[in-house]
Parts: sequence; C-alpha cells; structure tokens
Amino acid sequence: MRFKFTALYIALIVAVNYAFTVVPLVKLPDGTMWPPVALLVGFVFVARDFAQREVGHKVLLAMLVGVGISYVMADPFVATASAAAFLISELVDWAVYSFTGKTLSQRILLSSLLGTPVDSAIFLGMLGLLSPVGVLAMTASKMLGAVIVWWMIRKREESGTLNA
Repeated sequence: MRFKFTALYIALIVAVNYAFTVVPLVKLPDGTMWPPVALLVGFVFVARDFAQREVGHKVLLAMLVGVGISYVMADPFVATASAAAFLISELVDWAVYSFTGKTLSQRILLSSLLGTPVDSAIFLGMLGLLSPVGVLAMTASKMLGAVIVWWMIRKREESGTLNA
C-alpha cells in the first residue's frame, strides 16, 4: 500500500478523538482530571512524521481529513477541542519536521517535544481542565510513544538500515 502511513495517521486521529469521548477521565493525586487516552497521542505525532515522508506537505490535508471524520464520530465539544489542539500542535510538529534538516529520529523527537505540550495545553484548556500537572502528565504520556519510536528509528539509522 503506497499510502499506508498516511492512512494510519488519519485512522489514529479518528481513533484517539473517538476514544476521548468514551474513555473516562482519571483523577490524579492532586485532583487534576487526566485523560488516559493521552498515552496514545504520542503515536499520532510520530505517524504524522512518517505520513509526511510519503506525501510531503499534503500531510496537512490528511490531518484535515482526520479532524473532519473525528468531528462526525466524536462528541462535538471534545472533537472541537481536539481539532483545535491537533491543528495548532500538528502545524508546530509539521514545521519542525519540515524545516530542521535533521535526521528522521531527531526530527521525530524534536517535533514531538515541541508539539505535544502545545497539544496538551490547548486541549485541556478548551475542556476547562487546564492545570500545570495536567499538561505535564499529558505531555509526558504523549512523549512516551514518541521516545519509543525515536529510539527504534535511531537504532535503525545507526545500523544503516534506514535512510534519514
């Protein structure tokens, strides 16, 4: 399949947005409400990087398709917050990925480091759940997925089995 990562990216956007509407929030020790689905969002950022390798800057259209489908499938309030967070944070991610000229593994890590806190703050803020602990927890959980993929890609780059 020529567009497998682009299709995966769109599917992950839709899946995560839908999951935010059906998976209940978890109360953290400080009383902050945290969505456990945030653990999956780091993989969306990484999938976007791979989709961009397939389709270039048209990855922004794929993002819009995913957001559009999400709006139909998810709670409109959550979908709107998620869409705003995705649009802004994914643009940050896209810009870092597009213009840094670093290796794939470095772009994955750097774009996620910058994009995930933006996504967390916007999403939680729009839902009325914004707190420093909440943003930190969501960012850390999203970065877990990005760091796992970064490590795997870095190993492949070092072994010469993947071109940046």
